[in-house]
Amino acid sequence: MTKPLLSIRNLSVRFGENENAVNAVNNVSFDIDAGKTLALVGESGSGKSVTAMSILKLLPYPKASHPNGEIYYSGTDLLQNNEAQMRSLRGDRISVIFQEPMTSLNPLHNISRQIGETLLLHKGLTGQQARERTLELLHLVGIKEPEKRLQSYPHELSGGQRQRVMIAMALANDPEMLIADEPTTALDVTIQEQILELLQSLQQKLGMAILLITHDLNIVRRYSHDVCVMYNGRIVERNTTALLFEQPLHDYTQKLLNAEPGGAPSISELNGSPLLTTEALKVWFPVKKGLLKRTVDHIKAVNPCNINLHPGRTLGVVGESGSGKTTLGLAILKLINSEGAISFDEQRIDQFNQQQVKPLRRRMQIVFQDPYGSLSPRMSVSESIGEGLEIHNIGTVEEREQMIIDTLNEVGLNPDDRHRYPHEFSGGQRQRIAIARAVILKPELIILDEPTSALDRTVQSQIIDLLRDLQLRYNLAYIFISHDLAVVKALSHDLLVMQHGDIIEQGKASSVFAKPQQPYTQQLLRAAFQH
Repeated sequence: MTKPLLSIRNLSVRFGENENAVNAVNNVSFDIDAGKTLALVGESGSGKSVTAMSILKLLPYPKASHPNGEIYYSGTDLLQNNEAQMRSLRGDRISVIFQEPMTSLNPLHNISRQIGETLLLHKGLTGQQARERTLELLHLVGIKEPEKRLQSYPHELSGGQRQRVMIAMALANDPEMLIADEPTTALDVTIQEQILELLQSLQQKLGMAILLITHDLNIVRRYSHDVCVMYNGRIVERNTTALLFEQPLHDYTQKLLNAEPGGAPSISELNGSPLLTTEALKVWFPVKKGLLKRTVDHIKAVNPCNINLHPGRTLGVVGESGSGKTTLGLAILKLINSEGAISFDEQRIDQFNQQQVKPLRRRMQIVFQDPYGSLSPRMSVSESIGEGLEIHNIGTVEEREQMIIDTLNEVGLNPDDRHRYPHEFSGGQRQRIAIARAVILKPELIILDEPTSALDRTVQSQIIDLLRDLQLRYNLAYIFISHDLAVVKALSHDLLVMQHGDIIEQGKASSVFAKPQQPYTQQLLRAAFQH
């Protein structure tokens, strides 16, 4: 038998010292062979990412330590390597696709420079050679018109495009092993399929091993050879993918497999006037060139669209990454400039300046896609959630504290953790903090931009139930932006399908899911619900 490419033996990871020490990972062992994919699955906070980041020694040392264990890669124990030896491995023989692309990409450097950096460090490529390889990689990961994107900065790309740039960087040096930490979290289903098939074909071509960390069991079923299920820092079950799905042995594995988002949207009648309407709302970004910066063209992010949203109802907005979903949401909240009429509670707000909009902010909230980017690292959870209460002068100090505790309970977090900081929480926990931050103001409209994309299926189901409960209790209206059609189906009364800035299909969600009219909608549904 050939030796595995990677072999982890009895690995433990501890954070902190003495009585404050927390064991995040306990005696984990597994092997990965060259050319094979091992999926590491489990709830957010179960230790998946901590285990994976230990391989390249990317944990916050010396705060993190390894009380016991070995990590053998090609026969060498990586835990014994010094920093210089690890640097030569990272990005060359072993690459990583991180979970949160907005915080992993440098906001001060354009895409060309960021991909070029890894090519320079490991392959010595510069100038035209580096440019050609960068364009080849961007083509490979499905970025449209890559020549136009070379000079773009991360904030100018959609969430899915940023994730694809991360994948291009990870694949730049043809690594022997790829650690993919939720590699398709920010991607719509059609691109997910393309990216995973791309990774699969590169795996066959290069003999690349993949450690796939994901909460999406459909992806695990279709793309991995073996599975390890983690719970509370331990591996509770390991098996080949086929056997694990056929005969799950551990109670927790069975719970994971049964946790597909389900149920129907809350019952809501179309009574009274809409809370939100838009007429011919459009967002075009001017393209300026020349010495006088004249407008020579427009990027048509959102073409004229009409929306009616009643209290107590959810409008699902779906479409591939870059189709204009988030831009539409930001325009409605007047966070970016737009043209056309926007009315909230029968009041025209499209001509309002920021001072006039400020009192409405309490009534119109947003949960952003990337919770790590939207939560200040310098503010504790309590300060982040309570910030809106202070701005709008709601309650006394004691009342605010109680509201924060109540809201954390509502979103399924321990109120005792409220004095901790965002980096101390898992991705899923951070998303719940972001939801708590919006919910605490008891708004009438919440725009939810991919609020469950970072969450594992069990927590997704809890969040969906929570959102339904809040909607019924407070008669909330939601605009639910997502590429996860199973979640959209469970929550949405009405559906709007976007492609390249156009609304190509619109109507009752049940009708669109049952009989999609447009080929693009049919393609989306096929990619989402096939097993």
